[in-house]
Order: sequence, then structure tokens, then C-alpha cells
Amino acid sequence: MHHDTPHWTPSPANPTKPEHSPPGADPDQPAQLRRILRLFRPYRGRLALVGLLVAASALVSVASPFLLREILDTAIPERRTGLLSLLALGMIGAAVVTSVFGVLQTLISTTVGQRVMHDLRTAVYDRLQRMPLAFFTRTRTGEVQSRIANDIGGMQATVTSTATSLVSNLTSVVATVVAMLALDWRLTVVSLLLLPLFVWISRRVGRERRRITSQRQKQMAAMSAMVTESLSVSGILLGRTMGRSDSLTRDFARESERLVGLEVRSSMAGRWRMSTIGIVMAAMPALIYWAAGMVLDSGGPSVSLGTLVAFVSLQQGLFRPAVSLLSTGVDIQTSLALFQRIFEYLDLPIDITEPAEPVRLKKVRGEVRFDRVDFTYANEPSTNGSSANEASAQGSSAKGSKLTLSGIDLTVPAGGSLAVVGPTGSGKTTLSYLVPRLYDVTGGRILIDGVDVRDLDFDTLSRAVGVVSQETYLFHASVADNLRFAKPDATDEELVAAARAAQIHDHIASLPEGYDTLVGERGYRFSGGEKQRLAIARTILRDPPVLILDEATSALDTRTEHAVQQAIDTLSAGRTTITIAHRLSTVRDADQIVVLDGGRIAERGSHDELLARGGRYAALVRRDESLAPVAPAG
Repeated sequence: MHHDTPHWTPSPANPTKPEHSPPGADPDQPAQLRRILRLFRPYRGRLALVGLLVAASALVSVASPFLLREILDTAIPERRTGLLSLLALGMIGAAVVTSVFGVLQTLISTTVGQRVMHDLRTAVYDRLQRMPLAFFTRTRTGEVQSRIANDIGGMQATVTSTATSLVSNLTSVVATVVAMLALDWRLTVVSLLLLPLFVWISRRVGRERRRITSQRQKQMAAMSAMVTESLSVSGILLGRTMGRSDSLTRDFARESERLVGLEVRSSMAGRWRMSTIGIVMAAMPALIYWAAGMVLDSGGPSVSLGTLVAFVSLQQGLFRPAVSLLSTGVDIQTSLALFQRIFEYLDLPIDITEPAEPVRLKKVRGEVRFDRVDFTYANEPSTNGSSANEASAQGSSAKGSKLTLSGIDLTVPAGGSLAVVGPTGSGKTTLSYLVPRLYDVTGGRILIDGVDVRDLDFDTLSRAVGVVSQETYLFHASVADNLRFAKPDATDEELVAAARAAQIHDHIASLPEGYDTLVGERGYRFSGGEKQRLAIARTILRDPPVLILDEATSALDTRTEHAVQQAIDTLSAGRTTITIAHRLSTVRDADQIVVLDGGRIAERGSHDELLARGGRYAALVRRDESLAPVAPAG
């Protein structure tokens, strides 16, 4: 029942959207920018305060050159020491106020930025939690992790500082240009002649960095997926037992080498162009002094020394925020690539949704009815919803229009038991996945207590249906935490009672740390049979009235299977039980046995009735009895 496809790297993006845009094609940037701005809408009050602080800081900083002009043109030449002291104090005060305002705006803007990143992370995680099972069968775990960690993490600097930087620098530029015009409009025109060139350069650099950033993030996602797969417990075991450790290291080195090239390209993108801006900035004071001299030489009005020094000071003050604005534009272009990857996940369609007015059942009796159920995987990968063997047998039929299940009519009374058997690829596991809505039927209905499962609210459905599968998943946490995942408020006594019912308490109690023992990644500190009994104990805590047993003992040896089967019998007592059977010896006592073949019901009846009929079930029993059980020890 394992669905991993470790060497297939599908596109993680929206399946309807191509992974790579054609060269020169840009997404709808204005729409994307509007969407980014909407992320900040809940914090507009704080951002307004930041804007006020920024504007005040810019106005105060622009006052300093005017104070400097008065010092040079009036206070010093006229030897007015009182005025000189007052003007000097004014310049110091302006610096202090600007610094205090800067600290406050940084605090507020960083807080807002981190809240936006928190909102994004949570939104992506919530969207992924609601994605259908099919999404995860075709997407590598490392890719998902990379979107949440690397992509959102890569936006941190932009999200936390861009808004403040944008407002601050824009305000500074406007205030400075106004001040420069007030000092001397001719010198102002000379200073602004090269700004269009700077804007053009920064836009070119921004587009280049955005393209490289998109490639870099995809490469980081590929590396993350490789690390997740090859450095897991399963990956290490497979790599070492197959003698592929060195090969995996070489593969990782190749991926890392590609990332090195992309990182260097990202760092150097437009570096020479931006250096040109720096050179021009450094040369501008000389240009201003030259222009002032030429105006004076041509007989034009003279410019006072104080005005000239104040103007150069303002000009330097202009180019710093102007270049910063251009750099912010480059950062925004770079971040658009990251936002685009995040929005791809947020825009993934959710196929299985809760109805607008869902039905909530206070008490579920547990009657399950399949009413003319059809199902096809449409264009999903063939591994979706089937065991590994089933998927292999179904092959292309899962991808085509052929129905995986067709015309299934079944009723399991409350408290009754149904066993589903059949050859590999007959649709057994698929049938079991439709009851808890891991997939939705494509025709007909599945009803619990007469209510279509698509009309039930998710909470009612999850409380009503419990699943114990062949592949048990345990978190890297304590035994107690793994059990409480089913019932967070369970008491220690309830944990012990569930473990006793699952026949695993004695083993847990024998461990040095008892229920506080860490199970290890995917439960590797426990054997297969022990993990199954832990899963059964977890389901007992959940106490669902409908139980799905998906080949829960097929991978166990006979002795371990017997112990697990006893736990399953305890769990099944009084519940509606649907058992997907691999070994027919486990379903002889079922109230009703259904034989699936090619997605249709070929036979139905009790064990004795079907044996007496001498049909497909009887043939399966003969085959099952002729095969000696070969399975790993529990």
C-alpha cells in the first residue's frame, strides 16, 4: 500500500499550469502586486502609523541642509555664535529624531512583515491539509517542505522591510527634490537628468534576477526533496543495503553544483549595471561644482557657498533613497518569483469540500450503504488510492476513462461486517478510500445512516469512520503523544485501557521510559506487529462506529498476525467493519463477503455459501491455502 515514487519529480505546481513559462513571458504583474498588497490589508492601521513616522523622519532629515546653509552663509560669516549654537543643536536634534523614528518604524514594519509571513505559512499549510490524497501521491514531500520553508523564508527581507523602505525612500525623494528646487532649480535639473537611465537599468536587473530566482528556488526544492527521501530512515536503509550510498552522494553533489552556479548568477545579476549607478553617484558632486562654476563664468547669477554645499548634501541625500528605491524595485521583482510559487499552492483546486450547510450527526449508528457507486481516477497517476500491487495491475486504466469501480451496490448494517476480497487490481483499496472521502465517488452515493457522506461535515465524518491500514504511520514523538493524536484529551488511564485492548500495553510497560518512549522516525523503534497494535490502540481511543481495515495484517508473519488479529477482533466488536482482505483466513467469519473483479461485484455471500458455490471465491481460497505465508517477522 506504499504510494511513494522516489525517483519521479513531477511539477508541484497547479497541474493545469505549465511549470515553465516561455522565454520573455511575464505573469500578470499588476494583478500579482494587488494580491500581495491584499496580504497587508489586515495591518493597514500599523502601516499607516509607519507611514506617518516615515514622512516625519524624511521631513526632519531634509531640514538639516537648510540649517547647514544658514550656518555657512549667515552664522559663521557674521560671527553670530548664539545663532550658530542654535543651528548646530537643530542639526543634532534632527539626527536624533530621525534615528528614533527609524527604530520605531523598523519595529512596527518588521512585526507586520513577520505577521504576513505567518499568515502565508498558515494559509499554505491549511490549503495542503485540505488537498485530496491524489495531490500527495504525485508530489514529493521535500517539494512541499521547500515551498513552506525556502520560498516563504526567502521573502523575509522583502516582506519585512519593503513596505517601509518604499514609503521612506519615496517620501525622502519627494521631499528632497522639493528642497533642491527651493535652493536652485537649475542645479536640480542637472541632478535629475540621469534618473531615467537609473530606472531603466534597475528594471533590467530586476527582470534578470527574477528569472534566476525562480530557477534557484526550483533547484532548492529538488535538493530538499532529495534530502528528505535519501536521508530518511527508509532512504538510508535502502541506500546502504543496495550499495548506493556513494552514488547518492554524487547525485547530491551534482544538484548542489547546479545550485552553486545559480547562486553566483543571482548574486552577480546586474552587478556591473548597478555599479555604473554608484560611479555616477560618486561623480555627481563634481558635476554640480562644475555646473555652478560654468553658470558663474557665463555671467549668470552666483550661487552662495552655503547654497552649494547644502545642495550637494541634498543631492547625496536624494541619490541614496533613489538608488534604494531602485534596489527595492529589484527586490520586489525577485520576490515576485517567490510569491508566484506560493500563490501556485494557494490556488490549487480543492476537490473535496464541505457543503455550505453540512449535516451533523450527534450519534452515528454505523450503517454503510453503497448505492450504484462508480469511480474513476480520471487523469490521476495510477498509484492514487490503490495499493502498490493494485496500482501496478490497473496500469493505464487508472489514467484513462475506464471505471475503477462500477455499479457497486452494497449495504452493511450497523454493527455488521463486510469483507472485500479479489485479485490484485480489482479496486478493493479504492472502495475503502471512498467511505472516509479520501476520494469522492464519480457516480452514485455512499451513505452513512442514510446520509450521503458528501453532505456530512468533516468532523462528523472523521469521528464516524476510522481506518487501520497495512502501512502504519507514527510521528517522531512519544508513544503517549502518538496515541493522543486520536484523542488529545485522553487520560493516562484511557491510554492504558486502549493499549491493553490492542495487546500492546505489556510491551510498552517493559520499555525503560514506558509511554514516554520516543517511537523514532516512522516508528522504527517498533516492529511491524507492534506498530500495527499501536495503530489499533490509537483507533480504539478514537472510538469510531465504522471501521475500515485495509489489509492490516497482510505484511505480518503468522504468529504476529494472530496477536494483531486478536487486537482487531477487540476493536471490531460492536462496530460496522469493512475489511479489505489479502489473506482470506482473516475474513471467514464476516457476515458478508464480496468478491471484486475488474471493479465489479462478481460474487457475494457468506464464507460457506461462496465455498459451496465453487466460483471465484472458492478459487481464491484454494490458492490462498496452497501458498505458504512468507512475510517478515513481527
